[in-house]
Amino acid sequence: MNLKSTITGAALGAVMAASAALNGAVAADDTIKVGVLHSLSGTMAISETTLKDAMLMLIDEQNKKGGLLGKKLEAIVVDPASDWPLFAEKARELIEKDKVAAVFGCWTSSSRKSVLPVFEELNSLLFYPVQYEGEESSRNIFYTGAAPNQQAIPAVDYLMNTEGVKRFVLEGTDYVYPRTTNKILAAYLESKGIPKEDILVNYTPFGFSDWQTEVAKIKEFGSAGKKTAVVSTINGDANVPFYKELGNQGIKATDIPVVAFSVGEEELAGLDTKPLVGHLAAWNYFESVESPANKKFIKEWHAFTKNDKRVTNDPMEAAYIGFNAWVKAVQAAGTTNTDAVLDNIIGVTVPNLSGGYATVMPNHHITKPVLIGEIQADGQFEIVQQTPAVVGDEWSDYLPDSKDLISDWRKPLNCGNFNVATGKCGGKGS
Repeated sequence: MNLKSTITGAALGAVMAASAALNGAVAADDTIKVGVLHSLSGTMAISETTLKDAMLMLIDEQNKKGGLLGKKLEAIVVDPASDWPLFAEKARELIEKDKVAAVFGCWTSSSRKSVLPVFEELNSLLFYPVQYEGEESSRNIFYTGAAPNQQAIPAVDYLMNTEGVKRFVLEGTDYVYPRTTNKILAAYLESKGIPKEDILVNYTPFGFSDWQTEVAKIKEFGSAGKKTAVVSTINGDANVPFYKELGNQGIKATDIPVVAFSVGEEELAGLDTKPLVGHLAAWNYFESVESPANKKFIKEWHAFTKNDKRVTNDPMEAAYIGFNAWVKAVQAAGTTNTDAVLDNIIGVTVPNLSGGYATVMPNHHITKPVLIGEIQADGQFEIVQQTPAVVGDEWSDYLPDSKDLISDWRKPLNCGNFNVATGKCGGKGS
């Protein structure tokens, strides 16, 4: 090969490489990437796999409407495998490597707290769709699940006021959400005149399966002559053997009702629910809600999954609200840029699935009705109480270190932990 042909070949190769790079950039620019960060394996897969599927459906539906800003949405799905440190690693990959515009994901508070510093460092957005313990407010996170005043406190109010409960077992999985929620609930119950000796608190590990001794303790605690209930913050697949053991030991809802904060239609799908009839759950949505919006959502879910038996649940609605709020804010901003979206999302109102609306508040929480449901023999819930929309309270009024704190991410305050007593920002939280 002579020199001229070598140079010509090299030049042609350079032109082709540049052209390929340009085409790749154009192709990349034709899509907006969206991160989906949910455990598809491990102890939390029982709950989180459905949220992954829900996000894929929402993205597919948006693409059928023409996408967003004239571009198609592309889901980037990763599996942190119920490993909390791995959530942070996967979140960083989604933001730095995959260049996602926003991330929808996490379930446990341990996973959320793992990724929080990553989103703040890289100035990206996380939409978190599950009930949590409060005591946190981040500029980069939107909490579309329930805060304690939108789930836990109304649930114990229902037990006291409707069921006449005088004794409480606070039974949880051993991590931050149950421990902080139960700390709030214990303070709240004591403020309502429930003595400390009538509050039993117990924790078990993730994936716990040998419930015989623990359920026997509950049964014994409930035999003291006062109406007793269990407030359950048990998470993940440990719920299956817990409810089975309740049935084995003959604990009925008429004797010791259980109200759960992390058990919905998905978790009940794997159980014989007949012995559990009458036990309760507190959420902000149930599949049994009667509304045109819910009927349409369920129909779309069955069509997308090609399975008429797939149930819906509360975190799916929270994901639906968060996704639609993000879409609306991006449309208003004309860009997916984080700062521009943050400037446009507060005050955004989108439909919920109960026939009402959810509004994104200055504390990055949303408005939600509170629903109490009774388990039915078919694994669905009969709604026995529903409140008007409640604004999520990120800092608990019942904890001394939190009662004077508020969060407002609007300018000029732009603070997640403003102390109304001192007039200063900072001191705790994000």
